[in-house]
Amino acid sequence: MTLRWWPRSLFGRILLVLALGLALAHALTFVLAITERSMTMRRAMVSYLASDVASSMAMLDRLPAAERAQWVDRLARRNYRFSLTAPLDAPEDPSDLARLIAGAVGATLPPGQTVRVIDPHVPGTELRLQLQLSDGTPLAVDMDEPRLQVSPWVLGALALQLALLVGLCAWAVRAATRPLRTLADAADALGADRAAVPLAEDGPREVQRAAQAFNRMQQRIQAHLEERMRILAAVSHDLQTPITRLRLRADLLDDTALQGKLHADLAEMQSLVEDGIAYARSSQAVQEPLQRVDLRALLQSIAFDYADAGLPVLLLHADPGACDTRPQALRRLVCNLVDNALKFAGAAEVSLEAGDHGQWLLRVLDRGPGIPEADLAAVLQPYVRLEDSRNRGTGGTGLGLAIANELAQALGGRLVLGPRADGAGLEARVELPGPQP
Repeated sequence: MTLRWWPRSLFGRILLVLALGLALAHALTFVLAITERSMTMRRAMVSYLASDVASSMAMLDRLPAAERAQWVDRLARRNYRFSLTAPLDAPEDPSDLARLIAGAVGATLPPGQTVRVIDPHVPGTELRLQLQLSDGTPLAVDMDEPRLQVSPWVLGALALQLALLVGLCAWAVRAATRPLRTLADAADALGADRAAVPLAEDGPREVQRAAQAFNRMQQRIQAHLEERMRILAAVSHDLQTPITRLRLRADLLDDTALQGKLHADLAEMQSLVEDGIAYARSSQAVQEPLQRVDLRALLQSIAFDYADAGLPVLLLHADPGACDTRPQALRRLVCNLVDNALKFAGAAEVSLEAGDHGQWLLRVLDRGPGIPEADLAAVLQPYVRLEDSRNRGTGGTGLGLAIANELAQALGGRLVLGPRADGAGLEARVELPGPQP
């Protein structure tokens, strides 16, 4: 079970682990430093306290008893105070600090002086030293609870150091994971519909090896795809010669009925060959250079060409504007979709809309039987024909929409099929990209 706060990216996970480790290490170091400083401060305090108590008692012993009360307040320090107070009937404190203070103070006093360290149970006072002056006057030394103060600049320096280390870790992790993102982008871009761009073979040794391996794999895949297309184009091209010979021999037959059947079969074979060649050529669309094209003028010329041929193709709407695209591939794409609509619906309608960020939305609509929703993705694959949605008697090889899909990808866009808004017919929507940033 993945924790909700656990990052999904490798960069976030490594950075979080390093940041937590650094924060814990900083906290542990700070605690150890404070502990060691506290121990050192207590030892210094005990040593200073012992000498100060001895000198203060010697001075009070030499003062007249009536003046001692005036001097007691003057002898007070930040952490302890003197007072002429009767001793409390309480047991000695058994703590290590109490024994340390009793031993240190007793070592500085004249022989015969007794030191008792008790807990007076007074808020804010940790220990009390109960002593006697040479004339028997009781003297108490109340010690405050020790407070270790940390300067704000120390905390600021620690926070700045931690932020600097986390920033350096973020930079290092980003540099380490950037090749993975580059490799993923290159893998997504790999395909027959776009030119192969080799990865830069630089950086650490492991990154260089991964880039070299990916470039070799990319070259092999590209070679396989090109070989497949060459084979398809060669077979389709070479079939035209025997088809032509068969057509000539069919013309020599005396049986008119048999001659008509042979010509129909040969026409279907010729259609298969031409569509196979067209499908093989669709992968080469990326080799056409980009040009600035007036899309509305292009669609108008296509619609006029169909109208001159007596075919019902209507340009419903076209927003004005230009786009950097491959004009020949775009013309083949539109004609393919229009031919598909004419074949199965008898008429076609075309529209063009300008989207946000320079994107374009091209629609080819018909009033035909449409395609079931479950088969919309399948018909974009080559040699797929749907008997339920398209009449096989109208012909078709199952390559028309596959060629259109290949051309749309070669243009950097995508082809999406779906029902018309009113539900009567098919809508082929081509989403063309805008200018690259």
